[in-house]
Amino acid sequence: MSIPPDAPAIESTGLRRQRLQWLDGLAASARSRKRLAALCICTSGALLIGQAAAIAWLIQTVLVERRPLAAATPVLLGLLAILAVRALLGSATQAAAGDVADAARLTLRERIYRRLMALGPLWLRQQRTGELGELMLAHSDAVESYYAGYQPVKTEVVVVPLLILLAVAWVDWVVALILLFTAPLVPFFMMLVGWGAEAAGRAQLGELARMSGHFADRIKGLGLLRLYGRGEAELEGVAAAAEGVRERSMKVLRIAFLSSTVLEFFASVSVAMVALYLGLSYLGLMSLHAAVPTLGAGMFCLLLAPEFYAPLRRLAAHYHDRANALAAAAEVERLLGELPGQQAAGEGAIAPVRAPELVEQHAPPVVVRDLVLRPLGADHDVVQQLSFQIEAGQRLALVGPSGSGKSTLLEALAGWLPPREGSIVLRPGLEVGYAGQRPYLFHGSIADNLRLADPGVSDARLQAVAEAAQVMRFAAHLPEGLDTVIGERGFGLSGGEARRIGLARLLLRDPQLLLLDEPTAFLDPDTEAALLQTLAAFARDRAVIIATHSETAMRWADTRLVLTAAGRAQVEGELA
Repeated sequence: MSIPPDAPAIESTGLRRQRLQWLDGLAASARSRKRLAALCICTSGALLIGQAAAIAWLIQTVLVERRPLAAATPVLLGLLAILAVRALLGSATQAAAGDVADAARLTLRERIYRRLMALGPLWLRQQRTGELGELMLAHSDAVESYYAGYQPVKTEVVVVPLLILLAVAWVDWVVALILLFTAPLVPFFMMLVGWGAEAAGRAQLGELARMSGHFADRIKGLGLLRLYGRGEAELEGVAAAAEGVRERSMKVLRIAFLSSTVLEFFASVSVAMVALYLGLSYLGLMSLHAAVPTLGAGMFCLLLAPEFYAPLRRLAAHYHDRANALAAAAEVERLLGELPGQQAAGEGAIAPVRAPELVEQHAPPVVVRDLVLRPLGADHDVVQQLSFQIEAGQRLALVGPSGSGKSTLLEALAGWLPPREGSIVLRPGLEVGYAGQRPYLFHGSIADNLRLADPGVSDARLQAVAEAAQVMRFAAHLPEGLDTVIGERGFGLSGGEARRIGLARLLLRDPQLLLLDEPTAFLDPDTEAALLQTLAAFARDRAVIIATHSETAMRWADTRLVLTAAGRAQVEGELA
């Protein structure tokens, strides 16, 4: 079956329409402010007619008819009042449009955050954080300009030129025809330029996201780059990435300036045609009316002619904001796989890992049935047809060689990885806590990192949990104890110390099911024994699943689940 030649254009138009609908939905919470901005800008445009009429009347009365200035005082005061009201309406329009833009930007960031939470930590590990960070920065700024600039003018260009056209037609129908037939030139060239601006804007945002990701990755690995003598080479790479952003930005600016010049040219030519017609009429060289129009009528039409094209010129200037917003939406869709919040029913939904079966409160905390797991990005399953259950107070050790699926099984039990087959049934209301091999530690004090689990925890309980997780073994020797500031990702701590902080943070949550991935790795025998002893006291009525290579930890558990490299599993009985 042959593909029709217009299929790509139809697809592009459909995608653009979907993205525009998505952009419009971002400001749903500020519809009243959006209507207020539209009302103010349209009212201000309508007052232009009264302003032009007042100026034309004053010129006709004072300069042509030679009436005294006292007769023009009421009209002059009315003109001043119109100018004051239009100034207030302009301020109100900017304020309302700014509120709409702020609401849209906040909604965009919330939707992106929910989408990232839904995709989960396993997906995030495969992404470049610099690119994702740009979703909250440059992309949201593009959406802000769309609402603060393009949207109000879009409403103005529908209402104000029509009102001006009717007013001019009432005075001089020839001028109205000139305006009517020259007006389509502006939006026609605006659309032609807009398509190129959208493509250039998307390329510029993509290049900016790539540069941010490149720079963030190099900052994180700066120590390794210096160790292998790659500092200068990577500096050249950063410079090349920055040069790419500069070139893309200049292309966008070039299109913007050239398009503005073209549109201003056509608008100026149209106004000149009106002025030429009126001038020839006053000179008697062109007569399309029974009588020559008065100077006041001519000034009225001439004053409104530029204002007729002004909304069109402003729309052309802000049309790039629309193109940039569409480019930002396309980049969001590319990086996240979909436009977040496009389907309200599925917004923020995390892939379920719990089977839909109804279980009773007295049922085992965890029941695994015929489970098949495959890590993200892998081409084969690491766990096949696994079935087991764990009771409250039971300690289960996951044992096996590296790559046998121990960490993958813990991630599935934590709700991060959906099963390919089978089911994981958790008891209703069961609180699950997970402590991985690489806990993320933020820049701040050790106490601040612990309080992430419970911001309102008392100092006494914080100290007790730190003692239980053996954090105080090394924190007591630090300059400020638990208030000692550590770097991002635990800079300044060893791997074992970072894991103990992650375990203490887990204990503060007080979960009913503890998932521990190599919690005793990098620990000396005395610290490992003390940690397992305090952990046994804490988890007396809780279920614990621990992935480990340590013989001491295996003996600490009462049940052993052996995973093989072939994806098979065998449950061993009670340990002595």
